Amino acid sequence: MIAEIICVGTELLLGDIVNSNAQFLSRELAELGVTVLHQHVVGDNPARLRALVQEAKDRSDLLVFSGGLGPTADDLTKETVAEVFGDTLHFDAEEWAKIEAFFARTGRRPTANNRKQAMVPTRGRKLPNAHGTAPGAWFEDAQGRAAALLPGVPHEMKAMWTEDVRPILEARQNCTIHSMTLRVLGGESDIASRVAPLFESANPTAAIYCKTGESEIRVTARAANRAAAEAACRARIEEFRAILGDNAYDVDVPGLAYTVVRTLRERGLQAATAESCTGGLVAEQLTAVPGASEVFGTGFVTYAAAAKTRLLGVDPALIERCNVVSAPVAAAMARGALAASGADLSVALTGLAGPGGALPGKPVGTVYLAGGDARTGCVHVARLNLCGYGDRAIIRARAALQALDLLRRMALGLAPVNAVTLAPGQQAPEL
Repeated sequence: MIAEIICVGTELLLGDIVNSNAQFLSRELAELGVTVLHQHVVGDNPARLRALVQEAKDRSDLLVFSGGLGPTADDLTKETVAEVFGDTLHFDAEEWAKIEAFFARTGRRPTANNRKQAMVPTRGRKLPNAHGTAPGAWFEDAQGRAAALLPGVPHEMKAMWTEDVRPILEARQNCTIHSMTLRVLGGESDIASRVAPLFESANPTAAIYCKTGESEIRVTARAANRAAAEAACRARIEEFRAILGDNAYDVDVPGLAYTVVRTLRERGLQAATAESCTGGLVAEQLTAVPGASEVFGTGFVTYAAAAKTRLLGVDPALIERCNVVSAPVAAAMARGALAASGADLSVALTGLAGPGGALPGKPVGTVYLAGGDARTGCVHVARLNLCGYGDRAIIRARAALQALDLLRRMALGLAPVNAVTLAPGQQAPEL
């Protein structure tokens, strides 16, 4: 099945609203095994919309719309699509009663223009909206080409897609579609070059999506039943893991922090953080995970040198001799966090996030990362060269991601990446 997504609204063209609906619909259609040929954004102009709908209908099996179902004069999606599909609209008293009840719950009354929202397809079908005032619509021609019309409000659109449109499409599939997402640390181009042959398969299919400091590989399989489709996905995921190694860290999780929290919990470990340039980003990501309190109890934000001394016990003479942005200070911060918190593992970060503050031999983007392990007394320390990114937020985000990965690796007993391991009491060299 070939589909096109058409998002209606002048506000989208003007950039007043981020088009998150298209992203959601693209992912949903891909999961169903539907190929998305085009995404469109068109303003509230009936002539332009009519021309686009006719073109899209001539080349695709399914058109999915969001927006243009409101009560105002410029909300003309239903009328326009009905015309192109050879259908008409009629007033639905049941829908009007729902609209009146919806307004009554908020102490309001609908106006005359709200009656427009109660117009539904004559030959097609209405798509109920239990979350707002505008029902959707399903149009279909004699050749089986269809159009699904959904509201532009994201939470209404997503609910109606899940409750009404997706079941229609699933019923039309002669197979089961299943998807799994593998999360991998590293850049898209490097990962893709290493696993290129696995992207050539028609079933399961695989696609890579770039994130900050990591990538997602989405694997989708078609099979006669769900169990077979899931098994095919898992087999392909294992092929990716065999090539990508430890950098492929988990499947179907929102992010690395979730993996870290689960890993710490499974191994009965407590973690602590000591952050300077990241300002608490690592702690924030850990505590965003439900249940993080079981494995994370202490986070230090020691932005000033004096705070590193007062809270973490970092020797002022060490700071004076090596500079606060240095491997020795990062290592001392990691050891101090262990001592002050009583945790099993710690990570520490100090660096130059910019835009100013560059030092000789240490440009903006230089970050030192250290991980302390109370079980062995060892400390791992690394220099992160994030200089090429030039953006403070990106430097901080990438540094925090590397800190989470170091926690993961220490918890699992994996070798840290590009790090020097220090014996108990050993001072870090300048890196």
